[in-house]
Amino acid sequence: MSATTPTYARLTRQQIAQLVACDIPDGAVVNLGIGMPTLVSDYLPPEREIVMHSENGILGMGGLAGKDQGDPDLINASRQLVELLPGASISEHTVSFAMMRGGHLDYTVLGGFQVAENGDLANWITSADDAIPAVGGAMDLAVGARHVYITMEHVTREGSPKLLRQCSYPLTAAGAVDRVYTDLAVLDIGPHGFEVRAMVQGMTLEHLQALTEAPLHTPHKLQRILITEEGMARYSHA
Repeated sequence: MSATTPTYARLTRQQIAQLVACDIPDGAVVNLGIGMPTLVSDYLPPEREIVMHSENGILGMGGLAGKDQGDPDLINASRQLVELLPGASISEHTVSFAMMRGGHLDYTVLGGFQVAENGDLANWITSADDAIPAVGGAMDLAVGARHVYITMEHVTREGSPKLLRQCSYPLTAAGAVDRVYTDLAVLDIGPHGFEVRAMVQGMTLEHLQALTEAPLHTPHKLQRILITEEGMARYSHA
């Protein structure tokens, strides 16, 4: 590692989910997409009343079912067995998608392949020759939810930026993203593009910019992302 490269540790998928869980307010109705977003349910603060929605027709979804427990008909977006909270309801897909399309969800948390500085989202197919289209309900969620949060790695495996001036993959939704959580930073989509809210400990704004195609802005007081002794990610003012 060169002398000009800062020393930092990337967040794990679980730690990214922990930051998202910290930012979901009491009383919110939330949908979690497939993959990393489903981890958020494991870290929601117990003192907050948060109603979880699943596009397969669950409203009032609880956490993961215990080992060798659970109903195979009750699953989250990642096809994991889940429990129901008291008062939960089950609906058919048409009703569930009406909730998504009708603006009844406060938040949706989705994975992303690319996000552009204007909030465009690409998360259903890449340009790889063997890419398999996987739209699911992402388009409905991205345009229907009041707030759209994206979880993703900051760069590709080859080191190419995923936060761009303009997406090169086909779009899931245009101008829909409000906030992006990566393994290096938390960024809002503001009127002028990506606004850095928090960075991992040891990261510099200059190095984060080098890993980001679109220009970064800092209108907010910058926070640091610290890791507790228990391995939990938390915010702390720099």
